[in-house]
Amino acid sequence: MHISENYILREIMGEYIVVPTGEEAMKFQGLVTLNETGAFLWKELQKSDLTKEELRDRLCEEYEVDEEMADQDLDEFLEHIRKHIIILEK
Repeated sequence: MHISENYILREIMGEYIVVPTGEEAMKFQGLVTLNETGAFLWKELQKSDLTKEELRDRLCEEYEVDEEMADQDLDEFLEHIRKHIIILEK
């Protein structure tokens, strides 16, 4: 899975905000906010096409959490951005 090129992440005054660009800005009129963990996952998905397991492993490594906690956080993140079709899956 990877992040759609029609969205960019911006940090504004300590807040992480996903902003639609181009034609997507006309369809999706709003912003998506992410917490620090969500921003980390977003940046990882921008770097390369990753599986859910690869994302979980990176989350465990970055935040020193167990796989169960990482899976819960990852599921919340994916549900949040899937609502807006921001993430693309093969």
